[in-house]
Amino acid sequence: MSAPTPPSSPRIRSARGSLVVAIDGPAASGKSSTAQWVAQRLGFRHVDSGALYRAATAVAIARAGEEFDEATVLSGLDEISLRPAQHSFMPIWKRGEMEELIRAPEVTRNVSRVAQMEGVRKWVNVHVREAAQGRDVVVDGRDIGTVVFPDADLKVFLIADPWERARRRLTQRHGRGPTDAEIADETERLVQRDAKDATQTVQAKDAILIDTTYLTQAEQVERIVSLARVFRDDASADGSGERG
Repeated sequence: MSAPTPPSSPRIRSARGSLVVAIDGPAASGKSSTAQWVAQRLGFRHVDSGALYRAATAVAIARAGEEFDEATVLSGLDEISLRPAQHSFMPIWKRGEMEELIRAPEVTRNVSRVAQMEGVRKWVNVHVREAAQGRDVVVDGRDIGTVVFPDADLKVFLIADPWERARRRLTQRHGRGPTDAEIADETERLVQRDAKDATQTVQAKDAILIDTTYLTQAEQVERIVSLARVFRDDASADGSGERG
């Protein structure tokens, strides 16, 4: 589902000078679109770690097709950089913009195995941490609350029924309501993806679980924004935070 651009809200700032909101969850749980909207509401930057994994996958496919190996992926990483956009950070290839390229079906088919490569994970984590340095960010993706930002101020873990996740993904992809048969096929693919991603898609012990199966995107965004405001209010009450 696409999120309309909402009006911005007053900025929130922690005592550390910047606030990290970390959003994790399984594939097609709406992490990226939700994080983007939350960042807009809070006046933060959005850092999408999944976009970096997709960028690494896209470059490998451009070099060697879908039969690429790990060496091909790693050798292409130095061609990718992460640059600030209006409300976010986006991966840039030396050949140009990647926003459409990283959403290609062949990238979606292969990104899970690329994300399991240790060298790629380290590269992504370094870039995401650098992007968040000294600024307020909403970050989403793999390992965000457990490995990349274990001390994030606010951690949220999104889940939804696989059938509903499949329905949402297909609706966004095709711009129409999918058939039950299409949803069933996509659900099977998501369940298989969940199994592959099981070691990385783990809820942090201090993360807040939000089941979005029966929530609209606006409702889930509002819950996360409200949680961030609670953090701000608690910090202010302790004399350890302030409104910016």
